[in-house]
Parts: sequence; C-alpha cells; structure tokens
Amino acid sequence: MNPVMKEYFRQQLIAWRGELLRESQETIANTLQTTELQKPDLADRASAETDHALELRTRDRERKLISKINEAIQRINDDEYGYCEETGEPISVARLKARPIATLSLEAQERHERMEKTQRED
Repeated sequence: MNPVMKEYFRQQLIAWRGELLRESQETIANTLQTTELQKPDLADRASAETDHALELRTRDRERKLISKINEAIQRINDDEYGYCEETGEPISVARLKARPIATLSLEAQERHERMEKTQRED
C-alpha cells in the first residue's frame, strides 16, 4: 500500500474516531445525565430504563469500536495495515473502504464466519 493510501485511511480512521467521541460526549451531557429514571408511572419508568440501557449498550459498542480504530491506526504506523492477519495477503482496497478496521481479507473472513457457524451448530 502506498503512502498516499495509508494517509487516506489514517485520516478516515481519525475522523471516524472523532465523530464517535463527539457523539459519546453529547450522549453523556444530554441524555445520560438528564434522564430521570424515577417516574411515577410504571410504563414510563420501564420505557426510560429501556432507553437508558440501550444507550449504554450503544456507547459500549462504540467504545470497543474506538479501540479497534486505534489498533488500525497503530497498524498503519507499523506498516502492517492492509494485510490479512491470517494469510499475510493484501486486503482489497474496496474492503478497507467498506470496513477500514478490517484485519482479515474477504476470503479469510468468510472462512472464519463459516467456522464460527459450524461450531455454533454443534
């Protein structure tokens, strides 16, 4: 992968991480701190608690995604970005554009998912 492409993906990852962090801060400031879970009506309370739990689950997923973004940026710095961790083959640019944090080539990912599926069925 040439330096221009690496820089393109670095900028994409940094922008994505920034957007996730901004959304997280907005959620903390606007939703989680102002949500009143102690409602007099049981249905309102249940709805508020469900919304709160969903928001927390979403933020947890985004926290994990930020970690993967940081790992991808580190792989760019280490000149390991764009190569399949399993096979060592280059990951296609189309796959990296669709999923910039990808660590497996499309073929390796499909093989991994097939193995996962067969193990779940056992």
